[in-house]
Amino acid sequence: MARAVLPEESTKEISELIDVLISLFFESLPRRDQRNWARVYLNGLVRTSGKKTIRNIAGTGASSVEQSLQQFISKSPWDWTPVRRSLAQYLERTAQRPLAWVVQPMVIEKAGDRSVGVGRQFVPQLGRTANCQQASGIWLASSEASFPVEWTLTLPGPWTNELLRRRRAGIPDTARSLTPAQDAVHAVQRMAATWQLQRRPVVMEVANTDLPQSIESFTLQDIPFVFKVDGSLPVSFGGAGRQRPGPHTAPARELIDSLRSQRRVVEWTRHGRGEGAVTLLTSAAILATPGEDRPVPLPPTPLLLVGAWSEAALLPSEFWITNIGDRPLAQLFLLAKLTDRVSLDFTETCEPVGIRDFEGRSFRGWHHHATLASVAHASMLLGARGKVPTGYPVAVRPTTSGVPGSGIARAGAGLTTRTGPPPVLPPRPLIPGQSARREYIR
Repeated sequence: MARAVLPEESTKEISELIDVLISLFFESLPRRDQRNWARVYLNGLVRTSGKKTIRNIAGTGASSVEQSLQQFISKSPWDWTPVRRSLAQYLERTAQRPLAWVVQPMVIEKAGDRSVGVGRQFVPQLGRTANCQQASGIWLASSEASFPVEWTLTLPGPWTNELLRRRRAGIPDTARSLTPAQDAVHAVQRMAATWQLQRRPVVMEVANTDLPQSIESFTLQDIPFVFKVDGSLPVSFGGAGRQRPGPHTAPARELIDSLRSQRRVVEWTRHGRGEGAVTLLTSAAILATPGEDRPVPLPPTPLLLVGAWSEAALLPSEFWITNIGDRPLAQLFLLAKLTDRVSLDFTETCEPVGIRDFEGRSFRGWHHHATLASVAHASMLLGARGKVPTGYPVAVRPTTSGVPGSGIARAGAGLTTRTGPPPVLPPRPLIPGQSARREYIR
């Protein structure tokens, strides 16, 4: 894709913001020279045209800079988790407050077999087998903007089973070969347990085979979720009262289509397009299918299956399963559609700052690069143009003037309704089965 070059004034403003972000997010780096190389790398991600490789960031003839950056990214043992956690906490305080945590898959096609995690594997997003890395980003998303704050890199079996390959890539002993969805679920659980963030619904697409374990994992930790599922998914329903013996099982598509007479109309605005859309929604109460690997199944979890038709469609085309049972369907639908907001920001901001461009071979290097690309993404959205929403504090440099342009880019874009501002979750709703002290807060 084409990589746009920012005007000089914009890059100056963003560089000033990067100086502030370095002081906020990289305090965990023990040495001043490490923080300095983080600054160099971040400015390179923002300013460098073309592919954001270490060589291109260092510039022609700067071999010593290239070597130092290579050491900082691929070999230096600094921990990326505190940086990502600080970024997430900062965004909750200063940017448009997120409505959800959105899991966005990322596929990085490769020509060789040396990059960590690469392998020939079937990729649902591509609909074919590819030689690639598979990763997932966890984004804090609102209708105005979205920001990646956590990343997972899926490791095919050979990368964890072959000792020599594992050592060469520096893969930790704790890393296992899981599906991309399993990796993402574990990352969300860690964020919810240790990052001290306000609890948000998790929006992600889950394959049929991963769904029982994903539901069980989030239920055990009281994490609200909206899972996009395939219409072929078998779902259990009924089983209450004389008129509905059971339970029954049917594909999600058939169950939703049988309820077409109960559809409700939702009018909304597509992210980034400013064009209106009409969607018809209906829902059905269903029961979770217990995981096959659990010797003693948990009691059935009450869930809601939501289905959507586009305005002219004869059959429903999109399906979600959620444990948020007391919210209007329109709000659940708008939460689910935050994936469109993330896809837009991924294409317009995260790809141009080089999230796919790491060419090193180490596990540590990939995560260092992804962390710095996330901070670069945030600096672009917060510093390029627009204003900070009223009432949110802004980090400023210790001088007489603030950081120019610190705010949300594209303010005012995104989901909305024809009759008013974007619907948002009411304050302090409770998730079924969740105690008051585990509320998620708007």
